[in-house]
Amino acid sequence: MEYARIHGTDIKASRIALGTWAIGGWMWGGSDDEESIQTILEALHLGINIIDTAPVYGFGHSEEVVGEAVARFGSRDRVYVATKVGIEWLDGQVYRNSSPQRIRREIEDSLRRLKTDYIDLYQVHWPDPLVPIEETAQTLAQLLQEGKIRAIGVSNYSPEQIDRFRLAAPLHTDQPPYNLFEREIESSVLPFVRERNIGVLAYGPLCRGLLSGRMRADSQFTGDDLRKIDPKFQQPRFGQYLQAVKELDDFAHTHYGKRVMDLAVRWILDQPGVTVALWGARHPKQIADAASAVDWKLDAAALEEIDRIVQRNVTNPVGPEFMAPPPRANSAEATTAGRS
Repeated sequence: MEYARIHGTDIKASRIALGTWAIGGWMWGGSDDEESIQTILEALHLGINIIDTAPVYGFGHSEEVVGEAVARFGSRDRVYVATKVGIEWLDGQVYRNSSPQRIRREIEDSLRRLKTDYIDLYQVHWPDPLVPIEETAQTLAQLLQEGKIRAIGVSNYSPEQIDRFRLAAPLHTDQPPYNLFEREIESSVLPFVRERNIGVLAYGPLCRGLLSGRMRADSQFTGDDLRKIDPKFQQPRFGQYLQAVKELDDFAHTHYGKRVMDLAVRWILDQPGVTVALWGARHPKQIADAASAVDWKLDAAALEEIDRIVQRNVTNPVGPEFMAPPPRANSAEATTAGRS
C-alpha cells in the first residue's frame, strides 16, 4: 500500500481509502451487514487505514456498520475514521443543513453510531446556501478545539467557498468527485487546493461502477439504485462510455497486464495534488482488488493515450451534478426536530 501525509495533521493515510456509501444500502440496492463488516476488516488487513462514511449513507446505517467493524478490529488508533456532516433527511428525502445546531446534533449522533469518542476527519458534505460558510467553519473549529474531531474537511465546495471557509477555520482536506469521465475539478478546484497544500480525497474513481469493467449494454438497475437517474447510464451516452471502457481495458491489459478498474484508480493517484482515492466496496473481493492499483505508475505517453481514448469515444460527456442534494425550502427548517 502507498501512504501520504495530510498536511497540517498527523494523518499518514493510505492512498486508497474504503468508501462506504454502498455499505449503507440506500441508493445501491441494499447490502448485507456481515459481509460489509468483513469488507471493512479486509480493507484494514490490506493496509487501508482510512474508512470514509457519512450519516446520510443509509440514514445512519453505514456509520453503524463502520463502528461495529472498527470495534471488532480492536485497534482504534490504527484506523482513521472519516465521516461527514451537513445533510438532514425526512421520509427518504435529503436536504443540506450546515447550521451550527445541526452540526452539534450530528456530531453526537455520529460518535454514538461509530462507537468512538473522536472522529479523525470531519467533512462538510455539501455547501449550504442558507447558512454562512463562516458559521459552519467556526463550529467545526470549535469541535477541533474540543478534541471531538482531529482534522477538518469539506466536500463539493468551489474554490471561492473553500477560501471563505479557510478564513474562519483550519482546513485540511477537500473531497471532490473525480474520475476519468468526470474531470471538472481539473480547471478549478484541483489546482486551487494543490497550491494551498490541502489534501484531496477523490470520490467516485470508478464512476459508480462504470469504470469497473463489469457493465454491459443490457445491465439493469433496479429499486433505489441511483444509476437509474444517472445520465451516464442512459442511451446513447451509456454506449459511448462503455466503448471507452472497453478500449481502456484493452489498453490496460496490453501495456500493464492490468484491468480498467486498476487503470482508472492509478490514473487518479498519478494526478498532481491527489492524496487519496476512495474505493467503494461492499464485498471483501471488491476491496481486495484495490491492491492491483498501487505500486506502479502511468507514464506520460500512457496518460496521453488514455485522454485520447476518452475524448474519441465520449462525445457528449456529463458530470455528476445529478447527485447534488437540494437546499432546504427555507431557513426555518434548519432545526426541524423530526429530522435524523
